[in-house]
Amino acid sequence: MAGSDFVELVLTCPSWQEAQRIADSVLEKRLVACAEFLEVKSKHWWNGHLNEAKEIRLVMRSLAENFEAVESEVARLHSYETFVLEQIPLTNLSAKAQTWLNQELNKLAGKI
Repeated sequence: MAGSDFVELVLTCPSWQEAQRIADSVLEKRLVACAEFLEVKSKHWWNGHLNEAKEIRLVMRSLAENFEAVESEVARLHSYETFVLEQIPLTNLSAKAQTWLNQELNKLAGKI
C-alpha cells in the first residue's frame, strides 16, 4: 500500500474523558490503529466571540478510506456543536510502521 493511503486524523475534545471515549470507540472498531492525547490551549472565534480553552488534541493514525466512518463515530460521541476533524496524509512512513498499520487496520475487515 502506498504511504499516501495512511493518514493522521486530528480532533480536539473538551476533556480527557471525551477524548478517551472517542479514541476507545474508533480503536475498538479498528477504524484507527492508535491514538495519542495532547493537552493544548486553544483560542478560536465562536459565535462572534474570541474564546480561550484547554482542550485535548487527539491524533489518530488510520487509512484515508476510514475518514467517513471515523467522522460518523465522532459525530455520535462529540459534545461540540461544530467539531473539526482533519485528515493529514502521511506521504512518508517507515516500512515497519506501514506493515504494522496495515496489519492492525485490516484485521476487522478480514483482509489479512
